[in-house]
Amino acid sequence: MSSQTPQQAPYYYVPAPSTYPITGSVALFLFALGSVLTMNKLAGGPYVLGAGLLVLFYMMFSWFGKVAHESEAGLYSKRVGLSFRWSMGWFIFSEVMFFAAFFGALFYARVLAMPDLASLENQALLWPNANAVWPNAGPAYDGDPFTPMGAWGIPAINTLLLLTSGVTLTWAHHGLLHNRRGQLKLGLFLTIALGVVFLALQVYEYMHAYSELNVKLTTGIFGSVFYMLTGFHGFHVTIGATMLIVILCRVFAGHFTPDNHFAFEAVAWYWHFVDVVWLLLFVVVYWI
Repeated sequence: MSSQTPQQAPYYYVPAPSTYPITGSVALFLFALGSVLTMNKLAGGPYVLGAGLLVLFYMMFSWFGKVAHESEAGLYSKRVGLSFRWSMGWFIFSEVMFFAAFFGALFYARVLAMPDLASLENQALLWPNANAVWPNAGPAYDGDPFTPMGAWGIPAINTLLLLTSGVTLTWAHHGLLHNRRGQLKLGLFLTIALGVVFLALQVYEYMHAYSELNVKLTTGIFGSVFYMLTGFHGFHVTIGATMLIVILCRVFAGHFTPDNHFAFEAVAWYWHFVDVVWLLLFVVVYWI
């Protein structure tokens, strides 16, 4: 049985009952509780948050490792592989809907709310220095002028980085399909490196926006939407880079063949999804 590939297994593999789901639930509860305690500066908050992260990392390392070993042992049939593909597809669809909500909030503020405010006879009654143009600081404005982040600085560089990372990941995929392991490893490494540079530049961008441009969460609707959209995207880049690191470690361990590598494909789908979301962000948040 161990010599069979997942496509050759004659059954639908059902694993034994596992404690990993409840372990993950406990980890997420500790993470949420620790976050609330930390944000409110209550005693023990950082320790509870740290405990949640440690339990979560333990669960992920153990559970994902078990799935990888089951895959390499040839326990998965074609139907199991199809289930994985549908599951990943629906997961990415849920992420599309997640970002659609924030893009919808941006659309509402810019296209619907601003014209409605412009129709008011006395806009100054809304908030100090109120106006109906975008970018707009109202209504939770801290009083100081701000400068929107331009599109042709760091955002343009980050766009180039993510587009290039999509190319290097596709190149790595071709290396895997043609059993060129060196190309596979180099392509994955370059993709991860580009993602890390992207995140580093985004951190610098946030520091610059806070200290010099006065673009903060307190800068009204513009600041809120800007950080919610770009921040959650950066979080997804972090998740994608982490998954790519796991895939690279599995490649070094000798996992994946040209005919059996769905874990690689799943992460590649996710990374390309992150690329597409950033292109939309670049256009609607930074450019227009």
